[in-house]
Order: sequence, then structure tokens, then C-alpha cells
Amino acid sequence: MFDTQSFVLKGDICFSTDPQTLKTIPDGYLVCLDGRCAGAFSQLPGQYQNLPLLDCAGKLIVPGLVDLHVHAPQYSYRALGMDLELLEWLETHTFPEESKYRDVAYARKMYPRFVEDLVKGPNTRACIFATVHNDATLHLMDLLEDSGLCTMVGKVNMDRNSPDSLREADAQASLDATRDWLGRLAGRYQRTKPILTPRFVPSCTDELMQGLGQIQKEYHLPVQSHLSENPSEIAWVQELCPQSRFYGDAYRMFGLFGGADCPTIMAHCVYSSDEEVELMKQQGVFIAHCPASNTNLASGIAPVRRYLTEGIPTGLGSDVAGGTHTSIFRTMADAIQVSKLRWRLQDNSLAPLTAAEAFYLGTLGGGAFFGKVGTFLTEYDFDALVIDDSRYTPQGSRSIPERLERTLYLSDDRDLKHKFAAGRQLF
Repeated sequence: MFDTQSFVLKGDICFSTDPQTLKTIPDGYLVCLDGRCAGAFSQLPGQYQNLPLLDCAGKLIVPGLVDLHVHAPQYSYRALGMDLELLEWLETHTFPEESKYRDVAYARKMYPRFVEDLVKGPNTRACIFATVHNDATLHLMDLLEDSGLCTMVGKVNMDRNSPDSLREADAQASLDATRDWLGRLAGRYQRTKPILTPRFVPSCTDELMQGLGQIQKEYHLPVQSHLSENPSEIAWVQELCPQSRFYGDAYRMFGLFGGADCPTIMAHCVYSSDEEVELMKQQGVFIAHCPASNTNLASGIAPVRRYLTEGIPTGLGSDVAGGTHTSIFRTMADAIQVSKLRWRLQDNSLAPLTAAEAFYLGTLGGGAFFGKVGTFLTEYDFDALVIDDSRYTPQGSRSIPERLERTLYLSDDRDLKHKFAAGRQLF
């Protein structure tokens, strides 16, 4: 283990520079200086010769993966209720489970399992939903901080259309709890950041949304929520917010939909209208594409090709427990597969994703929400994985892009040999 954030990795390097382009350096050198990438080279420059070297010859070195949408309290019931659609699934499984986190002892029992999974897997960054409960959310954040991962975590807000055991008393109670949570974060974390988290429009009154918009302006916080996931959900939003032109407009009205000072992630966007897409484009809203969840809950298939073509910032989300695996490698493979089904069965004008594009979405595409993250270009945060792919690809038998493609589909945690987040070696 390195006890420094300045070092060199040697191996077969692969990273994205744009959605279509993979940069590869066989038997190359990747330099980390003070937690940031100083470059990837075919020959190690002289000024770096004295840095500690980890020789991973023959192994793949790729950027750490980014999960833009995952629910930590749902980890405990993954793969349950996969025969249900979204709203029934929430009522049957999600809300009863999340209610249990009012007891911080339950959080202490369950959250370590989620964090351990993240640490052992290929994700180095994640945007995470917790629950409405402050103490449990802070415990999750403590665990994540100790893990060395770089994350954003949200105390969830919801003051309507949820069980009494989970719903906050009213908008003011939810806003007061949010301010209390934010006050308790001061000076507590370096790698774990807060993100405002109205669960979705159906669970938040106008008064609550307006108050969250004010908190956003005061604290300059990013925002995460759900958008246009399911036809029944969209119809429900129109009933609840008749003054909105479309689902995304219901967030925009309260200042919670992107813009220069409000970085925003909206998960799903399966059924976004032309107007909604245009507003996301104008506001720089990030889309978290969650193919496994959209399949498991019978929501549909998002038109990710359109989002890439139109330059809307897009990444991937595991969406546990709608999705069943935290690994964004698995999500990359899922994204490719569902894009093929959409192309074949629904709209042949939108070509399927390539492996290079899916890899981009899970690294540089989603990483951009965290800043300069997700690639090995100079000055980017040094998030890196060392993968021994010899179990499924004999050494010397395939090119680096071919090995990467097989890794998307075939790798698992046992193939991950080293992991670095912002220059810190996790193992």
C-alpha cells in the first residue's frame, strides 16, 4: 500500500477522452502527483523516475467508475419485487424498508454492508440517496468517509404520499431537519459531500420544494432527484402540479433544475418530452441512465443515444435496489443491451451504444458531475482501477479495447487488484 499520493502505476492503460474515443497505452506509465493525474506515458519521463512504482504489467489500468444514482437503504432488499412496477414496488418494498432507518441501530447494522460492497467493487464515486432520518444519514456518511471513496449523500425529503412511518410531519419539519443535518456536517468530512434530495415531486409539497430551493441558494448545494421514469408517475405529477408544463418544469419552478449555480442530477428520463429535453440541455442537467432498474421495474428504455448526440451530460446509475448490482461495469453492459432492444423494437433511428460509449458514460460522462473526474488526462483527480483480466482473457490474446469490452461483461470483484480514489489507495 502506498502511504503517499504521488506514485506511478505501470500496466496496460485505457481511458476515454470523449464518448467515441478510447486512448490506450500498452505497458505504459500512469503518474499520480498529490492526488491528481500528471499524465499517461509510453515511457516514464525523467522527472518521475524517483516516485514509488507499482508494477502491474499485463493488467488493465482504467479510471474508477462513477455511479450517479444509488439508494443506500435499499441495498438490503435487492432482487425483491422485480415483478412489480415502480409505484407498487415503492409501496410494497421501498417505503417499509426505509422506515426502519428511524432506528439508528438498524442503520448501523445495514449500512456497513452497502459500504463494504462499494469498497470491494469498481466504483470510486457515487451520488447516494439515504433516508429522511438525520442520525442514520450521518452514520452512512461517517462510514463512507472512512472508506476513502468520494461520494455525495443526500438526506431525503418527503412530506406527502408516503407512509406515516416515513413521511415527515410537514414541509417546515422537513426543512428544519435538512438545516439541522447540514449544520451537523460542518468540518466533519473531506470526501463525503451533501446533496439536496427531494425524493421526487409526488412526495414533496410545493411548500417543501420552495423551501429546498431557498436552501439550495443559501448553501450552493447540488441537487438529485427522479424524472420521467414511469408513465403513471408522470401522470401523477401532472395531477399534483397542474401549473407545470411537464415533469421537469415542476422542479424548475422552484429553482431545483440545473443552471450555473445548481448542479443537478435527474435519474431515468425514460419518457422526457422534447420540451423537457431542451430544458435539460439549456440548464446543463445531468441524466443518470439506470438501465437495470428501468428493466426490472418495467419502466422502459431511455433514449441515451439522443442525449449523447445532443450533448446533454449523461452518466450511469446502478439504482440499487431497482437495479440489483452496484458495479457500474454491470451497468455499462446493461446499457448496451437495452439500447439494442430500443433500436430493434422501438426506434431504429437511435443506434445502439458501443462499448466505448458505455465506458465513457460510466467514467468521464458521470465523473464530470464531480468536476475533473473520470479520465487520465492531466490535472484530473486520480481515480484508478487495476484489473487482472487473465481469468477471462489469456494474456496477449486480445487488444486493449477488446479486453476492456470483455471486462464490462465478464469481470467481477475478484479481478480487481488495486483501487485508488483521489490519489488514495483503498487496496
